[in-house]
Amino acid sequence: MSGEPGALRPAAHRFAVDVSELELADYQRAVRLVLRHPLITATWPDERALPRVRRFSATLRRDLAEAFGYRLELHGATARLVRAKDRLDGTQPAVSRTGRPFDRQRYAYLSLCLAALGRAGIQITLSELADSVAGDANRITGLGLDPDHGPDRRAFVDAVGWLEERGVLRLADGSSAAWASDPGAGEALYDVARDVVFALFRPTRVLQHVDSVSALLDRAVSSSGNAERRQAAQAARRAVVESPVIYHADVEPAVANHLRGSALAADLARLTGLRVERRAEGVLLVDTAGFTAERFPGTGSVAQAAVLLAVRMADRVADPDGRRVKRLTPPDGHARQQALMSDIDAGLPAATLVRLDDAGPDEPWAADDRSDPDEADGAGRLPFITDSFLRTAVGEILQRYGTAFGAQWHADPDRLRVEAVALLERFGAVTAVPGGMLVRPLVGRYRHTVAMVKPRVTTETLF
Repeated sequence: MSGEPGALRPAAHRFAVDVSELELADYQRAVRLVLRHPLITATWPDERALPRVRRFSATLRRDLAEAFGYRLELHGATARLVRAKDRLDGTQPAVSRTGRPFDRQRYAYLSLCLAALGRAGIQITLSELADSVAGDANRITGLGLDPDHGPDRRAFVDAVGWLEERGVLRLADGSSAAWASDPGAGEALYDVARDVVFALFRPTRVLQHVDSVSALLDRAVSSSGNAERRQAAQAARRAVVESPVIYHADVEPAVANHLRGSALAADLARLTGLRVERRAEGVLLVDTAGFTAERFPGTGSVAQAAVLLAVRMADRVADPDGRRVKRLTPPDGHARQQALMSDIDAGLPAATLVRLDDAGPDEPWAADDRSDPDEADGAGRLPFITDSFLRTAVGEILQRYGTAFGAQWHADPDRLRVEAVALLERFGAVTAVPGGMLVRPLVGRYRHTVAMVKPRVTTETLF
């Protein structure tokens, strides 16, 4: 039975329904761009980014809201993605221009810079900004800012550099490097992009009413089954695009059900152009387009060592002739979240808290009972690899593939081990525990990886 000519066909896809196949690759590139860079300006991350987003702005607003529960705002020369967060994530810190992760001091200076720029005019000198931030910082116990003190000045310059990279500050005259070297001799004049300042600072709640960081997480409450299923589907899609690997055991049962379904993979493939690989234990978003800031496997000595370590761990766990590997119960993810919340809450200023009359303290988040040990043996335990095994493995890797690693790694193998294991943990391959690592299912993906070292090209000489 066929439909009448001219009859509307049902949409074959849930998302990008008004995007032609000829434009689909460009639209998917715009989706990946917004998801990776929630703040886009005329110069950040590059000059082509903002026009790409504006081209599909209407469709992006609709799809990002429906798929993830995000809100895309475009004002002036900025595009801001206001995201909903389900959990705290300490693996994606802000970083300086030199790649240094921000610490609490740098985050504090960054926040105070934004506050000062919100009160400033259209131009400000670096010394004026430093004086304003110092005035606020010196009233905060344990913080302070002394531009003549090297560590304080470097932390402040890192915060200013982060803003400068994103177009909040635009150098009009002078040199920030000269001021950083000698505040008394150097100076820099900046134009202030006020639209970017206000786009950047977009808290989901009035901060004076927040007595815990948990209040900033998504805690939507639904009154109907359809709304609950929709929110669970959004949470599942958010989890996949925000984390390299998602295990069913790490999320709520309702979210895990959506991760297991085929609709999620089809939806994300349509939106992002990336393939979702589903396994019994969880899902993996295969990054073939440079979507994530960090890739694994990747290039560089640390990434190569991480892959080789994963191979060694997989062989150790699966070796039928070796000594039986000890298995341990993995740390409670809920307890880790609570510990991270407590660390952040310890720095909240109690003096500025304004509690609403009808609002008591936020109830601590309680995870639903998870009785599905997808990723380990029947008891939900994971293979345990000791630190001594990892040290030995790194030593053997350096010895076998010596030409692939520079002299600094041969001189400091412990540093190579620490950085390689940290990379594996960021990608959900291992979980750090006292005395070693718990091996998660992703490691098995690399069991049969074969490493080949290319010989270095030598230049022929007469001698």
